[in-house]
Amino acid sequence: MTRQHDSHSKPQGRQAPISDTTILKISKEVVVKFIEVGRLSPANFAATFDDIYSAVRESVKKHGG
Repeated sequence: MTRQHDSHSKPQGRQAPISDTTILKISKEVVVKFIEVGRLSPANFAATFDDIYSAVRESVKKHGG
């Protein structure tokens, strides 16, 4: 029987830091998804992207990335 991975458990060992490029890509995907579901207009992209990027970056720092 295999052991299931708990998504809330901390990873074993040391993880490589998340690069700024990866944070940028994650932020872009969040913005794209918000546009797709109608929560964000492309006209508001510039103002909103900075907020999302900052939130993703802070979350990564906070959780050890």
